[in-house]
Amino acid sequence: MTPTDLVAAPPAPARRRRRSVTLAVGVTLAGLIALLALVSLVWLPYATDDTSGGRLAGPGSGHLLGTDKLGRDLFTQLMTGSRIAVEAGFGSVLIAALVGVTLGVLAAFAQGWLDDTLAAFLDILIAFPTLLLAMLVVAARSATLGSAVLAIGLAQSAVVARLVRILVKRVLAEDYVTAARTSGTSWPRTVAGHVLPNIWPTLVVNLALQFGLAVLAEAGLSYLGLGAPPPNASWGRMLQEAQATFTTAPAGALAPGVLLVLLVVGVNLIADGLRDTLDPATRGRRS
Repeated sequence: MTPTDLVAAPPAPARRRRRSVTLAVGVTLAGLIALLALVSLVWLPYATDDTSGGRLAGPGSGHLLGTDKLGRDLFTQLMTGSRIAVEAGFGSVLIAALVGVTLGVLAAFAQGWLDDTLAAFLDILIAFPTLLLAMLVVAARSATLGSAVLAIGLAQSAVVARLVRILVKRVLAEDYVTAARTSGTSWPRTVAGHVLPNIWPTLVVNLALQFGLAVLAEAGLSYLGLGAPPPNASWGRMLQEAQATFTTAPAGALAPGVLLVLLVVGVNLIADGLRDTLDPATRGRRS
């Protein structure tokens, strides 16, 4: 390290405070959306199919943000959309983690032609468009939130699997793993005792990023009519329905767009904070 680097580098307490602020802001933003989603499970201002508010009514005492072109309460739709977004994010990440970690570990233990075949297969899956996969899933099932979550989760599982494969191969090359195998430790115990504990910090950060991508993907699929059907008010569907009336009633498009951005930014800030906190290599470079 040069003297210039020493002068330019901020003191360690300042870096720790910056990491803490990043994580705190992310948790706050994502936590507010999650709280809205939880509240929607037990209480909504109006029924999701209630059209008694009048077309494109402005914000008022009866409707906090006004109504849409069908007379439905916008705040009710936003609350329902927050629940759908959180469900889509968690559901997709769960599928991606289960499938991706399993495939990644199996691929890491493979050797020779089998290793090359699995690596090429994962690359093909990553290149496969999520939208096309969603269309195939919807054609086989129907346009539901479950179909969208399944398609997004399967698409993300390839990304997770490739990352896990790289991480596991790196851990398997370590001396302590070789010593464990030499002492007679079985492969399952090696994976549980040595591999997974060493890859989970990086994996958790990646899954947090995948959560934000899943939320965006679900909104995009709903915008195209491949997500949760009416009367479920996905943020993507709200954006699609409000684009024709944006000039006369902009709240219908701005509100779900703002919440979508806040949730994704919040999750990304959480991922950034977790990376700085959990990843020893990153801590070493930034300390």
